[in-house]
Amino acid sequence: MKRFTRTTSRATRSSAWAAGLLVLALAGARAEDRTPSQVVDGLANQVVPILQDKNLGTDQKRERIEQIAYQAMDFNTISKLVLARNWTKFSSSQQGEFEAEFKRHLSVTYGRNVESYNNERVQILGDRQEGRGDVTVLTKILRGGGNADVVVDYRLRQRDGQWKIIDVIVEGVSMVSNFRSQFQDIVSNGGPDRLITLLKEKNASGETLVPTPHSGG
Repeated sequence: MKRFTRTTSRATRSSAWAAGLLVLALAGARAEDRTPSQVVDGLANQVVPILQDKNLGTDQKRERIEQIAYQAMDFNTISKLVLARNWTKFSSSQQGEFEAEFKRHLSVTYGRNVESYNNERVQILGDRQEGRGDVTVLTKILRGGGNADVVVDYRLRQRDGQWKIIDVIVEGVSMVSNFRSQFQDIVSNGGPDRLITLLKEKNASGETLVPTPHSGG
């Protein structure tokens, strides 16, 4: 399988990133009593019919997939991981506001990729135990049509008895790490209020703060 190199085009890397996050949105379903691999493996049964339904408009597809994604992801943990040491610089109200705006920003950023679905399939390759009791589920997006497959890993953490997604790593590039790097600069230069305000502005305009994925870990 073809791997990304430093000479891979920015467009190709961005396409892979979008594909990986689209699959993240597919990873919903009820997670009670499921292993991490089963949580991820159940994605197609719920969402692929939505993507393939020609009677649904783009907004309808996005809304339904968004509802599923919200069940699959632990946004509180993701928010803490993204802000890292800056989390404690936010007041309780700012933390709640950031989490809500960041959750919305992920929808704004990746919801536009709904129509890019082209009969991709997901193959579970296995899982790996991580620190803090986390589990990383290793998958590959089978794109077909002569397109290179894409390696996507999902890190899950158990919360209230359910496995929730806390990061998605596309070809070694972590969503959490990318946002953390950019948000660190914003908070350093303008504080918590600046980051929250900027997220609100971008969400209102439909623009994105997502960094371009780069090669490497």
